[in-house]
Amino acid sequence: MKKTAFFFLLISAFTFAQTSLLEQKINSILKNKKATVGVSVLGFENGFTYNKNADKKLPMQSVFKFHIAATVLNAIDQGKLYLDQKIKLDQSNLLENTWSPLRDQYAGKNAEVPLSEVIEYTVAKSDNNGCDILLRLLGGTRTVQKFIDSKGVQGFQIKYNEEDMHKDWNVQYENYSTTKSAVDILKKFYDGKILSKKSTDYLMKVLWSTSTGLNKMVEQLPKNTPVARKTGASGKNKAGLTGAENEIGIITLPNGKHYALAVFVSNSTETDAVNCRMISDISREVWEYFNK
Repeated sequence: MKKTAFFFLLISAFTFAQTSLLEQKINSILKNKKATVGVSVLGFENGFTYNKNADKKLPMQSVFKFHIAATVLNAIDQGKLYLDQKIKLDQSNLLENTWSPLRDQYAGKNAEVPLSEVIEYTVAKSDNNGCDILLRLLGGTRTVQKFIDSKGVQGFQIKYNEEDMHKDWNVQYENYSTTKSAVDILKKFYDGKILSKKSTDYLMKVLWSTSTGLNKMVEQLPKNTPVARKTGASGKNKAGLTGAENEIGIITLPNGKHYALAVFVSNSTETDAVNCRMISDISREVWEYFNK
């Protein structure tokens, strides 16, 4: 056997063993958990992949705000919208009884803010009113679907806005993604295949500033690790079921390389703390895999 072939087999065997070890650790985290959990990992520079339940169509909840923001920025790239254009905020678009730091900041002020501020509230603070303002600017969810489809991203569907999801628990399941789809679009986004460089850099900075879900993907990573991420959560219904506890992200390693991670916890009867801890523990194990 030639040396090159021997070393290829040796590396392949080592990679398989490491992947198997990661799978064992993730399976241990999920053992006996009453939930459907999808996990996908994609190494950007080395092409490493790991998938578990990666083709299951699971509800995204606020993870879809990444896709919506990307669609808005595409419209900006095309000159149809502008980051500095003014958006009027009033009682008609600052709804009560929904998560909205934007409303808390501007309620009763009849303010006008730049579109950039609405994007930042929507992504980094997961603002539900901001999300629906962006969707109205785009003409609805169909525009988002068409744009994401045009980028060759499969396993993604968006039909309803935040207001719709608050009215009917079941419609969240019509806004779905697979975890494999999530890491695919993150890689395409990172590679500049979704938006212009200017818009890619802008959205990356917004994702880095995400302040929600500190007990999930970033909880057990080293302090100040750059993580461009988007969270999503449904809360529990009256029956105690969590529809979605999710996070997607691009993680930068100490050596300057990157990987994407997507973890979707769906239809869980575990506590919120347990759901978030599953994401946190999986994130830690993936980090340790890439840092061996």
